[in-house]
Amino acid sequence: METWEELPNVSLVPTNPKAPQAKMSAQDSCLSLIKYLLFVFNLFFFVLGSLIFCFGIWILIDKTSFVSFIWSKALAISGILTMGLALLGCVGALKELRCLLGLYFGILLLLFAMQITLGILISTQRTRLERRVKDIVMETIQRYHAHPEESAAEESWDYVQFQLRCCGWNSPRDWFSVPSLSSNDSEVHRVPCSCYNSSASNDSAIFEKLSFPQFSRLGPLARPRHSTDLCLVPANSDIYSEGCARSLQKWLHNNLISIVGICLGVGLLELSFMTLSIFLCRNLDQVYDRLARYL
Repeated sequence: METWEELPNVSLVPTNPKAPQAKMSAQDSCLSLIKYLLFVFNLFFFVLGSLIFCFGIWILIDKTSFVSFIWSKALAISGILTMGLALLGCVGALKELRCLLGLYFGILLLLFAMQITLGILISTQRTRLERRVKDIVMETIQRYHAHPEESAAEESWDYVQFQLRCCGWNSPRDWFSVPSLSSNDSEVHRVPCSCYNSSASNDSAIFEKLSFPQFSRLGPLARPRHSTDLCLVPANSDIYSEGCARSLQKWLHNNLISIVGICLGVGLLELSFMTLSIFLCRNLDQVYDRLARYL
């Protein structure tokens, strides 16, 4: 009588042992591409942040006005933040460190959420924001040059009037009731030199009065910071007749497409970097597990 011998357990092996390795190699190549894309993009923003930081420091050293001081601080801080975030992304992507990639993703997510929140607040609280800005501006106008040693807000508002080619918030009449500009010797109302319309006149005497550091394109930087000199012109001379509220609305309307485009571009960049970083972060361990399994 014939007997059947039990066959030993046969382990299943792939007919093509190179197939898993080929699949692993394709996914590994995809992750390598993402890694180097993330590295190159963040390297570019690191260089950009360095340039912004250097430009801010140059303004701080080269200029003397308060407005230049504020811009230099803002540029320097923005440059440092951009450099730090880009360096985090570069090192995390190049060294494939999940902790740095996770931190990079978290910071980008926080920035994106803050921008969305800020946009919602501006759109929903626009009336209250406009009222608050008006109150601040009118308070600055009423206290103009009341304390010459604390002229930060005054210099900033002079800069706004000069750049937007406007005078006062609603109209030049906002300056007529300012105590520091009123004169007992004359009934003529006076306004700051930043209200003067330089394109409507060739009066060289007025040009000499416009010695604010932020007005450097009209003449030499003759006035030091916190100077006690008060530059005024008569209200019946060539001054801007439009208030800055109207000029600001026109500026926002004319540049609305550019502002929205920049905001959307920044948001899309942040979303792209977040997607790349979280994809790379979540797939690094899987690739390492496969490598350990097949080695």
